[in-house]
Amino acid sequence: MGLEVAKMELEMKDISGSKFKEVNAEGLDFDNVNLSKSKINNANMSGMTLNDVNASEVEIRNANLSATSVQHANMSHMKVDHVHLFGTEFVNIVLPQEGDRNYDPNGDYKPIVFHNCNLSNMEINNCDITGLKINGILIEELLKNK
Repeated sequence: MGLEVAKMELEMKDISGSKFKEVNAEGLDFDNVNLSKSKINNANMSGMTLNDVNASEVEIRNANLSATSVQHANMSHMKVDHVHLFGTEFVNIVLPQEGDRNYDPNGDYKPIVFHNCNLSNMEINNCDITGLKINGILIEELLKNK
C-alpha cells in the first residue's frame, strides 16, 4: 500500500478529535499548539525535540527516549514507566521559581520518586541533594559521616 503525499499547512484551525493512522508525519513543525489529552501509540519519535512545553501529568510507557531532547518543560506529576534512558542527561533541573505557574512560596512540592529502577553507573554531579534519600537513608548524613 503506497502513501499519498500531501503537504498541509494549517494555521488557526481546530483539528481536535482528528485521528491519524498509518501516517508518515516525519519532520512536523508544531508552534503554539494545544496537544493536551492527545494519545500517541506505536510511534517513532526518535530525534524529536520538545521546547518550552507543558508536559505535566503526561504518561510515557514502554519507550526508548534516547536522542530525544526536552528543554524548558514543566514535567510536574509526569509518570514514566518502563522507559530506556541510557545516555540520558538531566541538566539544570529546578523547582518552579517565583513567577512560574506552579511556584509554591512554601516549597511544598511532591517528591521525585524512583521505584524499582536500575540506577547502576548513574552519576550525580554538582547537584543540591538536600533531602535525597536512597532506600530511606538520607544521603547528606552519609556524606557528612564519611
